[in-house]
Amino acid sequence: MSDSDANRICLPQDTPRVLRWLAESRMREAQQGALRWSSNSTFLVALTPEAADAPPTLFAVYKPQRGERPLWDFPDGTLCRREYAAFLVSQALGWQIVPPTVLRDGLRGFGSVQLYIAHNAEVNYFALDESFQAPLMKIAAFDYVINNADRKGGHCIVGEDGHLWGIDHGIGFHTAPKLRTVIWDFAGEPIPDALLADLEQLYCDVEAANAPLRHALSALLAESEINALLARLRKLLQRREYPRPGPGPNYPWPPV
Repeated sequence: MSDSDANRICLPQDTPRVLRWLAESRMREAQQGALRWSSNSTFLVALTPEAADAPPTLFAVYKPQRGERPLWDFPDGTLCRREYAAFLVSQALGWQIVPPTVLRDGLRGFGSVQLYIAHNAEVNYFALDESFQAPLMKIAAFDYVINNADRKGGHCIVGEDGHLWGIDHGIGFHTAPKLRTVIWDFAGEPIPDALLADLEQLYCDVEAANAPLRHALSALLAESEINALLARLRKLLQRREYPRPGPGPNYPWPPV
């Protein structure tokens, strides 16, 4: 994406428009094509929005359902739905962790389509300084809430505007504890009150059977997975501190 195109998108203000563009635009494979560092089929695609208020080209990361590698502990064909569920939770919290994401048909069938965030691939979690502490505190809490089993260092990226994003959330929302992350900086520390307030509101939004978020998540996750999400939220709100490493693997492999 050119600088002029990127400058026409200002998140989070433009998120509703970006979601519409992601969902409705014509898709073609970008010159880079397949992103080879992913264990599942992942493609950089170019979208051509037809709206007058849209940039001429929008780049996105497309993960087709049929390209998902089978996993022994996650139901087949659900990873793209978990990507979208993670975006919905990020949006509900108001933390702007997950880039705008939709589910739609694409070049290789149904899958998730996420706005591509231009970034320096050499800058990841291990290169971040203390100025990123506040957004990292959000990501650490978020990963526990969604039970993220794969927070590698490279899954933290810094956009050209300096915003810290989290990507690759397909392996989350399991009912069993599976948190594997490189971010243990805050283990045992108190969660800031402002974040606890956001988490409490999220609990209310998920717990209410007639709430829009609960309705949306019910189309993406099993009922048992939603109940497990509520249980993790209750635990965080009761303890009011960041989780500590527990039994079993606590770090993803490879960490980067």
